[in-house]
Amino acid sequence: MTPPERVAPRRLRKSTTREPIIQEPDVHEADAVHGAGDTSEADDAEATRRDAGVTESSRANRGWWDRNADEYQIEHGTFLGDDRFVWGPEGLDEVEAELLGPPEELKGSDVLEIGAGAAQCARWLAAQGARPVALDLSHRQLQHALRIGGSFPLVCADAGDLPFADASFDLACSAYGALPFVADPVRVLREVRRVLRPGGRFVFSATHPIRWAFPDEPGPEGLTVSGSYFDRTPYVEQDDKGNAVYVEHHRTIGDRVRDVVAAGFRLVDLVEPEWPSWNTSEWGGWSPLRGNLIPGTAIFVCERD
Repeated sequence: MTPPERVAPRRLRKSTTREPIIQEPDVHEADAVHGAGDTSEADDAEATRRDAGVTESSRANRGWWDRNADEYQIEHGTFLGDDRFVWGPEGLDEVEAELLGPPEELKGSDVLEIGAGAAQCARWLAAQGARPVALDLSHRQLQHALRIGGSFPLVCADAGDLPFADASFDLACSAYGALPFVADPVRVLREVRRVLRPGGRFVFSATHPIRWAFPDEPGPEGLTVSGSYFDRTPYVEQDDKGNAVYVEHHRTIGDRVRDVVAAGFRLVDLVEPEWPSWNTSEWGGWSPLRGNLIPGTAIFVCERD
């Protein structure tokens, strides 16, 4: 799942489509105020920088993605495709990158996609002969996965508490899923390591940390440093009662590397995709202008020894 636009405040078009609602698990009844269809919080959200813990971040982001999944798929569905594996707004495709390994070696592999959205990446993996499982915090995003179709399992769960047995997967991947939005990334990484088999690989992409020092704008105004790269205070959108309705967490490159190591992984590669000449589209703060000057995405290739 590639990223939302981080703006202050958010102004999103209301969806013009709505698939049938599927009954959500009882465990989420307490979060009903954050469910799909409730757009009042997002409409009135105030952007700020403040602390936000594990529970608040998870609840806020589940609600945000449930409310905005329809808009997201309308806006970005063409770029993402139904069965394409794209690592970020630059358009780097797994077909060419082979960060999970050569396509012919994916056949028969058990693969977990974390933060799957509409499961485009999992659908591509299934076409290579892999056995993917698509996991997302947002029930509404997974409804879009159902709408598009596929024969692989869809799981609605938090990445910090994966509902799988130890050593269940050969590979794991996450294209802008989970890691940018969690308050405790080491907890997520440790969970991923737990469910991977020895020698398993986990590849994840996130907003390049340097972007946090610049305004989230695609034009020239997004090329001037406006804040400290070292300020790790989360970006929070909150309602008029101070409740978070969207949270993003900043980690420096060094933080990300230390998180990977602390979770028991070995960092094999760090990929910073360059903006290709064919990509003329803008995606929030990602654009050809900025992409040709500063990196927008960081991809971490990790292995479990």
